[in-house]
Amino acid sequence: MSKKQNKQKQNNKLFLPFIILGGVLLIVAAFYFSNQSGVEDGGIPSITVDQQKIDYGDVKFNVEKTFVIKVTNTGAGVLRFKEEPYIEVLEGC
Repeated sequence: MSKKQNKQKQNNKLFLPFIILGGVLLIVAAFYFSNQSGVEDGGIPSITVDQQKIDYGDVKFNVEKTFVIKVTNTGAGVLRFKEEPYIEVLEGC
């Protein structure tokens, strides 16, 4: 084996740890950035609604009632829902 081939194999062995370390760093960075939730704009989102309680009183069966609520993002970040929003009935049904 010539000196040139030996030197080339040694250089390849020196670069291997750097290549592995670079790959690990790329994987860690991709995992970190993919798991961030709502802090892209430098802030945290916050949700508020204009009514905490809606009281219809007594409602007959099969009578439709509607209402409007205003949902606002009062935080500095982008508000995104990860699940379908739901309404909880606290009294009656």
